[in-house]
Amino acid sequence: MTSRVAAAIDAAHADGRGAFIGYLPLGFPDLQTSIDAAVTLAESGADILELGPPYSDPVMDGTVIQEATQAALAGGFRLRDTFTAVAEITRRVDVPVLVMTYWNPVLQYGVDRYADELRAAGGAGLITPDITPEAASEWIAASERTGLDRVFLAAPTSTDERLDLIVENSTGFVYTVSTMGITGERAELDAAARTLVGRLRERGAEHACVGIGISNAAQVAGVLGYADGAIVGTALVRALRDGGLEGLGEAARALAAGTIRTAN
Repeated sequence: MTSRVAAAIDAAHADGRGAFIGYLPLGFPDLQTSIDAAVTLAESGADILELGPPYSDPVMDGTVIQEATQAALAGGFRLRDTFTAVAEITRRVDVPVLVMTYWNPVLQYGVDRYADELRAAGGAGLITPDITPEAASEWIAASERTGLDRVFLAAPTSTDERLDLIVENSTGFVYTVSTMGITGERAELDAAARTLVGRLRERGAEHACVGIGISNAAQVAGVLGYADGAIVGTALVRALRDGGLEGLGEAARALAAGTIRTAN
């Protein structure tokens, strides 16, 4: 099956741009506003949406995202709300929606059940930050059956053997971690991201998108000088928190302005 996520990246490239991938937590500040926020993000220039169901014990989320997801949980978000949200978002905008989720909720819900309901809601796939390909056979099988994309993470510390495994098993793109640590805004991106993208290219990765620490249009433009897409989260969550939907739209449009590709 054709990857909708890869197709969106290719469409951005055909327009002379890199892909802008925007992250928002579901349920923040409430479920309906998070749906409206995702639609606003898509309408303001995001090529791909990355939506995160709140999780009680995050391992790679920075303070801004942690506070948002804790508020979502306190507001009564339930796992089934993920599919309700994705269904409404995909009904309103034609942008691929990836769910970024820790693995335990998927496992508890049932891998096949989760995959089937995500597909039925119009979702494009999963980003799974805390499961590696060799531990994900059930998810790989379910994704192949349903045509959902599976996005695994590669880090600067990954060995060549691990990168081979990640490239072989990822579809859509490889999530390239810019620097070791948790999510958040950083003044300077780690140069290791450029090296890591090069290593992934050498190992056959068709699409590599960089995330963690990207917070402004200049950083988006810098990343897109060597990567296929730039992933922004914290800056967007902060904009939504401080400025509502209007503030989010302004922030997204500013970030999208940095997507003109200067090199490949």
